[in-house]
Amino acid sequence: MFALRLRPRWWRRKLVHTNRTCNFSTEAKRVGTHDGSFHCDEALACFMIRLTNKFSNAQIIRTRDPQVLDTLDAVLDVGGVYDQSRDRYDHHQKGFQEALGYGFTTKLSSAGLVYKHYGREIIGKELQLGEGDSDLHHLFIVVYKDFMEAIDAVDNGISQYDTDKSPKYLNNTSLSSRVERLNLDWVDHDLSSEREDELFERAMQLSGGEFLENIHYKANSWSPARPIVMECLAARNDIDSSGEIMMLTKSCPWKLHIYELEEEMKICPLIKYVIYQDDRNQKWQVQAVAVSPDNFESRKPLPLSWRGLENDELSEVTGIPGCVFVHMSGFIGGNISFKGALHMARASLKA
Repeated sequence: MFALRLRPRWWRRKLVHTNRTCNFSTEAKRVGTHDGSFHCDEALACFMIRLTNKFSNAQIIRTRDPQVLDTLDAVLDVGGVYDQSRDRYDHHQKGFQEALGYGFTTKLSSAGLVYKHYGREIIGKELQLGEGDSDLHHLFIVVYKDFMEAIDAVDNGISQYDTDKSPKYLNNTSLSSRVERLNLDWVDHDLSSEREDELFERAMQLSGGEFLENIHYKANSWSPARPIVMECLAARNDIDSSGEIMMLTKSCPWKLHIYELEEEMKICPLIKYVIYQDDRNQKWQVQAVAVSPDNFESRKPLPLSWRGLENDELSEVTGIPGCVFVHMSGFIGGNISFKGALHMARASLKA
């Protein structure tokens, strides 16, 4: 679908330093955001807006001074105004409820606002796609769903789950968390505004780099897998009459596609197991489909009596030759042959 470049263009793009005392060309546009502690949304918003034709390599001004902000070409995450005609993209003002649309209801952050108005242009430039390219809108939607929406939600304090229960564990490895840790620390010896600007530039590079990596992954790996998964879903009854077992004909990212395609293709009953060949050892895997993309619970895990067993012991318990293993959680197992993996899936369905 898209030609894979050996090195994305963003690796060659030098960011302009955000230090307030640096000299810039008078031709450069000026983009403002607030000074002080920073978050992922404005760091990414600044990175993204400088990828556009209008604000290419713009100077970043970090201030809360309204008189300075009024003179700038664009203002992000500060100023209390959302006005696309003036390139004002704040989301903190009373009554702001802007969302991307297209079925998404998550309130946008400054990054989401920049993405809403410039995302198609940025993706098109990065992948060399024209405005009318049929893939551009689909990529615009999936990049938001898989990457941008979480940044908007975290910045706006939107919980991932509708529950009052405490999470079973903390996850501080998200992009928003890693950007947060780049802020000045109270034990740092240098707490100057110049040092803070340097750290903000690092935050721009970190968040922007992952944004562009996500675009390239979606274009070069994720999107080409969609027709493969669709074809395999359509052929599921040829694999097993239950319609609940799918064989993947080519190793590719399938886990997110399967949920969207099940809904689009109105598949019922839902797929319980996906069988595919491991490219590394040529053995066959049977994997239980999770109840949702962000849940470890399987729709129908492999039988409890199989879990944690391997090789001959597992084959003896299952009565299926060639078994290799079944994971302790029951989400995946293996066999030396396709026939054996299919037998494992069929037996699991009946268990």
